[in-house]
Amino acid sequence: MNTRLTIFSVLLVSILALTACNHATFFSDHQRVDEEGWNMNDDLRFDVDIKDTSRMYDFYIDVRNLSDYPYSNLFLFITTTFPDHAVRRDTLECPLADVYGNWYGKGAGKYIDGRYPLHGRVLFPQSGTYCFQIAHAMRDTNITGIKNIGLHIEYSNNQ
Repeated sequence: MNTRLTIFSVLLVSILALTACNHATFFSDHQRVDEEGWNMNDDLRFDVDIKDTSRMYDFYIDVRNLSDYPYSNLFLFITTTFPDHAVRRDTLECPLADVYGNWYGKGAGKYIDGRYPLHGRVLFPQSGTYCFQIAHAMRDTNITGIKNIGLHIEYSNNQ
């Protein structure tokens, strides 16, 4: 009986811990990058409809790269167009590997997945459709080894 109670207690605490740390996804979309390479002039576009301007959100960029990606990082330009057509531009560095070539992301085989924080605890100032355009900001005009780029937005737990 004591063993059953211990197992039940461990399971209950584990479930509570997992649900307490779970962030509710508000928006998540991923787009493929051209197989021939990603040209710096080819933006990936994500349209997000915002109705609730009272909630805070956390923003992340998801990157799926191949294990033969030739660089240890990826620089991105993220251009946000607000519903009133105002524009904001951010630059994000995504460190993909350490100085020894070990990938930071998760994955097996040739695909490596990483999630990089962009902004935390953001309030949208207006309701409506926001357009997020993501382009690479590397020195080479055309880069290979990036498979997918994603925009992931969660409801912030720190309201």
